[in-house]
Amino acid sequence: MAASATALSSFSSLSIRTALSTSHFKLSPEPLLPTNFCCLYSKIKRPKTPPTFCLSFLPKPSKFKPSQAKSSDIDTTFFDEFNPEEEIPFEPVEPPEGYVPPPAFDEGVPETEDEIAAAYEEMYGPAYSGVSVLGNDIYVMDSKIKKATGFGSKTKKEKIRDGLEERVVQVRRVTKVVKGGKQLHFRAIVVVGDKQGQVGVGVGKAKEVIGAVQKSATNARRNLITVPMTKYKTFPHRSDGDYGAAKVMLRPASPGTGVIAGGAVRIVLEMAGVENALGKQIRSKNALNNARATVVAVQKMKQFSEVARERGIPMEELWK
Repeated sequence: MAASATALSSFSSLSIRTALSTSHFKLSPEPLLPTNFCCLYSKIKRPKTPPTFCLSFLPKPSKFKPSQAKSSDIDTTFFDEFNPEEEIPFEPVEPPEGYVPPPAFDEGVPETEDEIAAAYEEMYGPAYSGVSVLGNDIYVMDSKIKKATGFGSKTKKEKIRDGLEERVVQVRRVTKVVKGGKQLHFRAIVVVGDKQGQVGVGVGKAKEVIGAVQKSATNARRNLITVPMTKYKTFPHRSDGDYGAAKVMLRPASPGTGVIAGGAVRIVLEMAGVENALGKQIRSKNALNNARATVVAVQKMKQFSEVARERGIPMEELWK
């Protein structure tokens, strides 16, 4: 019995010394069992596993030493006569000779819309309005989101940059009967214009709606005409035009009247930039024929200066 107690105490002391010598460990604040208590502990029934000891990791001591500044290196003569409770008056620095203070933000000349747009574009890039003041590419985002047009088609839709706006007048499904059956296509009527006097009407057919619209827009750009207008955005005189079974009557209107017309006639006049006019579809209601009849009526119009030049007389003589 005494031999086992002696072996246990020697084993425990040896294991602790080995652990302390191999790594940085320290004993926990809990006191270990004394040697004489191990003799009493050996008489009690206990498990065969040896007793465990609580060891905690002890990091290496740091070698950092804060630098201590010498009191002789710091000048403290300023605080000898300084009173923290004394109020020190504020004395601003006098401006130099010839100094002109800058104007306030609300006293200068107001900025124009182009200057504001240029400043905004310089900070945030081109806007989505389709206008670039600094000459940046406004279609950068469109090139990133291009999608294939149609199922199984590898062609991509590219926006034409010519300043013309497009307006779809009508899209209809047409059928062609052939020997093997019926072929289904789509026909689109598109009017393009810059709202500054340029307008064109086009028609196109394709197996898909998007393809038909693209074809008709291309055809409309090939048939652009110039609409004669006065400074009040109206026609210089009356005019009538017919195409097929359709007939269109156009009349000038006073400022503030607006475009009083319907169907394809209204779309053609709005894309041309006419703001005051009267239009009437007299015969057929076919959209394509009425749009082309409007173009025919517009082509018959002439400016007063053109008529005076053809007659060889000044413009004042036209109203005598």
